[in-house]
Amino acid sequence: MVIDFHTHTFPDALAPRAVAGMAAGADMKNYSDGTASGLRVSMARAGIDLAVLAPVVTKPHQTEGINRAAAEINAHTHETGLLSLGGIHPDTEDPEKVLRALAAQGFPGIKLHPLFQGVPVDDPRTLRIVELAAELDMIVLIHAGADPNFPGLDYASPGRLAVLLRRVPHRKIVLAHMGGFAAWDEAEALYGAPCFIDTAVAMGPWRRKSGELSPEPPMSAERFVRAVRAHGANRVLFGSDSPWSDEAEALAAVRLSGLAEAELEAVTGGSAAKLLGLAASP
Repeated sequence: MVIDFHTHTFPDALAPRAVAGMAAGADMKNYSDGTASGLRVSMARAGIDLAVLAPVVTKPHQTEGINRAAAEINAHTHETGLLSLGGIHPDTEDPEKVLRALAAQGFPGIKLHPLFQGVPVDDPRTLRIVELAAELDMIVLIHAGADPNFPGLDYASPGRLAVLLRRVPHRKIVLAHMGGFAAWDEAEALYGAPCFIDTAVAMGPWRRKSGELSPEPPMSAERFVRAVRAHGANRVLFGSDSPWSDEAEALAAVRLSGLAEAELEAVTGGSAAKLLGLAASP
């Protein structure tokens, strides 16, 4: 089973505006239209069996609507191959109630994005969310490192993430972007920590909407292999960050990186299947 652990979609009516706005704001190129159907076309082309959606609640009042839409997606996972995490904002009213409701509905976890949400990852509000998720044995996928939409903002820096890992021990934390997008040197301090990391847009080539390469250099294949082995392939998850990268290209980059066959099997689906509590085969 090949699993893409890090993807994004938007409701059909919102997708054109959302994708265009984000692409323009960060000078990013999108590789699908940001809809669920567009993601399924991309998955079929890449040979991906399951895609995990990571909704980001940018304002507390969005929580209920985003989770209602995510629950609808999860009602059809066996037909579509799409499985959504839940969404929550650090300022969401009564976060314990929200998380317990998500857990009761069978959501495997939640997504946090400190930069889009405007709350640092080591802020007490974020720490409380992660503590509650740990109590409920839920996955917590966290954006890690820089974000082209927020240049210079360090709300999810590897240093701040290290504080989170020390203060809230939880083995189901997933740090996106190999622990720190465009902060590869600093992210090395996180390798070996009791958490997962995903590969989203780490290897590139990450291109601007104009077609030019981003000034933030992606990991080389050699560095990627070293990182996987330093952290352990059983705790590394393939992710594309679709629609912001091409799933087929991202998967090919991992497969051609130089990892051994057993490592590839873990990274491209085995590790995610175990984390999600799924069978190892489709």
